[in-house]
Amino acid sequence: MNNRPLDSLKILDFSTLLPGPYATLMLADMGAEVLRVESPTRPDLVKSLPPIVDGTSAAHHYLNRNKQSLALDLKLAESVEMVKKLIHEYDIIVEQFRPGVMARLGLDYQTLKALNPKLIYCSITGYGQTGPYQSRAGHDLNYLAIAGASSYTGRKASGPLPLGVQLADVAGGSHHAVMGILAAHIQRLQSGIGQHIDISMTDAAFSLNGMSGAGSLASGVDSEAEQDWLNGGSFYDYYETKDGRFLSVAGLEPAFIKNLADALNEPQLLKLVNMMDSNLQQELKDLLKERFAQHNFDYWCELFANRDCCVEPMLTINEAANHPQLQARDMVIGYETQKQSTIKQAACPIKFSASKQSAPTVAPITGQHNEQVLERLKIVTENAIV
Repeated sequence: MNNRPLDSLKILDFSTLLPGPYATLMLADMGAEVLRVESPTRPDLVKSLPPIVDGTSAAHHYLNRNKQSLALDLKLAESVEMVKKLIHEYDIIVEQFRPGVMARLGLDYQTLKALNPKLIYCSITGYGQTGPYQSRAGHDLNYLAIAGASSYTGRKASGPLPLGVQLADVAGGSHHAVMGILAAHIQRLQSGIGQHIDISMTDAAFSLNGMSGAGSLASGVDSEAEQDWLNGGSFYDYYETKDGRFLSVAGLEPAFIKNLADALNEPQLLKLVNMMDSNLQQELKDLLKERFAQHNFDYWCELFANRDCCVEPMLTINEAANHPQLQARDMVIGYETQKQSTIKQAACPIKFSASKQSAPTVAPITGQHNEQVLERLKIVTENAIV
């Protein structure tokens, strides 16, 4: 039997869009039983995000695999009562409403805690449950802006840029929610009681300023775009090839710099690597820019394929999926939709020696497991009466 690390956890997921669903995706991939509580009338906008595969978005297929769905209108008293029964079995909640919404529904932490003191209740919001911004609307870009992360990301000439990955949503909201839930679960095993976890995506994004942010806070001097070693202020950067592709050059250590100089047959590189001299760094960047523009992308990929220089090609998502490293790590899996079409998805990136990742189950249609859940509640209620 392939026991997975979180097989014992049962989670009610009230979230939509990205942060909460990504968090519960991670938990479900590791074995947790996740039951999505969805509105029967207000669809999750992610489901309509193109491209559409067999009637729903590829993003929905990914974010909601390995989960079940219960359709409930939470404005109805009977739906609220059902949730109150479910929390005795599904004793972890993930919700992503603005502060106060769950309280108005009668499903806030204090109300449910009175029914099940072991309840772990994780709220993911843009700004947290307290503070002047607690009820303010926002998205990933706003949280990164407020948290200072955007202020030194980008180019001096053109300013900050929107990232392709939703950093505050996923690294901030989703990942911190998973860490908080698992930490609370460990504490619950010791104490027998649960707790409320307050995840602010802005707080989390602020904490991700781990390098430049630490220096800015300690010195009182703010980092700026293209100023620090890791944000374009050194030769650690992207360089365009003759055919318009890009390479990442990141070998800051002396041994890698020497290997780069040897590979390019440019010994003068070694004279320009003083990381504390911004003028020399600019000379080095200009030299690298000129050199990489002399040949096509494939030429450079072949040149650096077996050299220890920390120079790697910038790949598209589909190129990355076919890269030998990701292939060897089984990071691309097949997923079969409700209509039995097969598409590719990213695998769970956490590898466990004692269990293997199972083939993903299909993302459910809204309310697909209503009958199953109702039958389970009926049996539990009957047993309790007996």
